[in-house]
Amino acid sequence: MNNISTRTKLILGFQHVLAMFGATVLVPYLTGLSPAIALLSAGIGTLLFHLCTKGIVPVFLGSSFAFIGALALVLREGGIAAIKGGVISAGLVYIGMSLMVRVFGVDKIRSFFPPVVVGPIIMVIGLRLSPVALNMAGYSNGTFDIKSLIVASIVVASMVTISVLEKSFFRLVPILVSVIVGYLVAVAMGMVDFQPVLAARWFGFSSNDLEQILTIPKFSITSILAIAPIAMVVFIEHIGDITTNGAVVGKDFFKNPGIARTLLGDGVATIAAGFLGGPANTTYGENTGVLAVTKVYDPAILRIAACYAIVLSFIGKFGVIIQTIPVPIMGGISIILFGMIASVGVRTLIEAELDFSHSRNLIISSLIFVLGIAIENVVIWRTVSISGLAIAALIGVTLNKILPKNI
Repeated sequence: MNNISTRTKLILGFQHVLAMFGATVLVPYLTGLSPAIALLSAGIGTLLFHLCTKGIVPVFLGSSFAFIGALALVLREGGIAAIKGGVISAGLVYIGMSLMVRVFGVDKIRSFFPPVVVGPIIMVIGLRLSPVALNMAGYSNGTFDIKSLIVASIVVASMVTISVLEKSFFRLVPILVSVIVGYLVAVAMGMVDFQPVLAARWFGFSSNDLEQILTIPKFSITSILAIAPIAMVVFIEHIGDITTNGAVVGKDFFKNPGIARTLLGDGVATIAAGFLGGPANTTYGENTGVLAVTKVYDPAILRIAACYAIVLSFIGKFGVIIQTIPVPIMGGISIILFGMIASVGVRTLIEAELDFSHSRNLIISSLIFVLGIAIENVVIWRTVSISGLAIAALIGVTLNKILPKNI
């Protein structure tokens, strides 16, 4: 890792930008917020996260999908000022949870997440995303779109081919190379529309974006109650993401820098996003998937990616070029990335040498699998919903504590 040149790190950083770009800008598109501000928030938020976590966790923060419903509702009823107040409040909730972890200690938190819980949770994170990857690759209602299937298949084949090359620079950047190959094929098949690129501005934010950035936050009871509680709901997902990242890298981030610091990083990043007018931030599984594929874990590369995101938020045409990447290309990439995450969960179970002849282990893992994969979201109050992953993790953690060890 230390032998990688600066030029190679710059390329690897851009690869991470490609992995997170689609999801990060999708959230503002679905909620009515600005994609440019979301990109700026992601870049700044990632740098703040690294500052809070001593720069040792190779994580990229992007727009959180958990807040989509609440953000859309609050923006429609209260405007951007109310959005800002709600997102800032969510960041404060993260910081409050960080303080709780400090009070009770990391060992107490870790006792709730042994391998029999963590392994299946990591697998569910990857498997829950697999339908998204296939939909992006053109699969819908039992059939594939032929053009999309061709492009996605070429991307997957490119990644597989590059990954088996020995002592090759391209092995470090399989995603970047595969996106380029897929993009050229998509252009040849007439799947790329360059008109938005010609219409985009070269540099700077639009007047609407600037107005959003300069708007003073409004801390109304309605916006706070609609947005802030979601941070408590995604707490377990944060634990899962950091656990997955640590499993990929081979380091114990529960111990160093500690979950208290990673939660603090999410909180500070989300507060910054709130003041800018962007969506709440969260750790991204796509970028963890990139780590698993490349086996390059230098956190500095993620900080380089964050700087790219900040710069791209100011360059209209370049950002639009990235947005012209056809969805099937990212679908092909996601098939590999999300599968890698699920495989890391399998590796966690194998390395822990868990005995599945015991009913206890079977019961815990089985319920995590079924509930985590089958349940999408459950609305618990107005715009506040809890994901199947969070439900499965909660059930797994509870059963691990109450079931006898000898069954």
